[in-house]
Amino acid sequence: MDTFRAYLITRSDDKQVRADFTELDRSQLDAGDVVVRIAYASINYKDALAATGKGPIIRRFPCVGGIDAVGTVESSGSSRFKAGDSVVVHSHGFGVSQHGGYAGLTRAPADWINHVPAGMTPLEAITLGVAGYTAALAVDLMEHNGLAPSRGKVLVNGASGGVASVAIDILAQRGYHVVAATRKVHERDYLLGLGAAEIVDPATMPVGSRPLESAMWQGAVDSLGGQALADLTRTMQRDGVIASLGNAMGIERPIL
Repeated sequence: MDTFRAYLITRSDDKQVRADFTELDRSQLDAGDVVVRIAYASINYKDALAATGKGPIIRRFPCVGGIDAVGTVESSGSSRFKAGDSVVVHSHGFGVSQHGGYAGLTRAPADWINHVPAGMTPLEAITLGVAGYTAALAVDLMEHNGLAPSRGKVLVNGASGGVASVAIDILAQRGYHVVAATRKVHERDYLLGLGAAEIVDPATMPVGSRPLESAMWQGAVDSLGGQALADLTRTMQRDGVIASLGNAMGIERPIL
């Protein structure tokens, strides 16, 4: 099939962003080593910002949206992949500076592609998606910098979000005492099911205004940024580590 359906994000001369379904053909695929027939793509917060123009996500127009996708290799110029391989594509410039996952077909550099692990279905892989990948990277880097189950509690804020949920699951399975911070009290059972040891409402957490408050956390996974991140820095244990991976509360770093 030479043509395929795609969700294309464009920008007009007056800077208005628009997204529509359209038909593309193989000649419009971007450069890359591997052509993938896409089976599933997820919808991330970043994708919504891109498609609506609410955030400066897209770096070139037009661009097919979707920052992750899973599918089957159709052809490959890389020795790492062969036709028929089940693969997941995400990160780097996928869906940002190069056509992404909201299409029937994509072509991408081999370094942006990984095999779907044995025992995992394509649907499971895309359900974890780039959010799961981000959470795994965060935990790996935190442990590289000294995080250990014996050192104390780990806070995860914005706990019901995609990255945070997977982070709770990973940390709990690795033996950490995870404190899930969320204002969504109706998500309590969900978060406990993931492995959180405690659920707290951020509004009830003592923060104070001193540069250093009571040391509460050996580590934290922060997806909020802004004031929430500033507050965390005041309540960390000595040599504590924070994985800052989102800015839902803002990009500003308030002065401590």
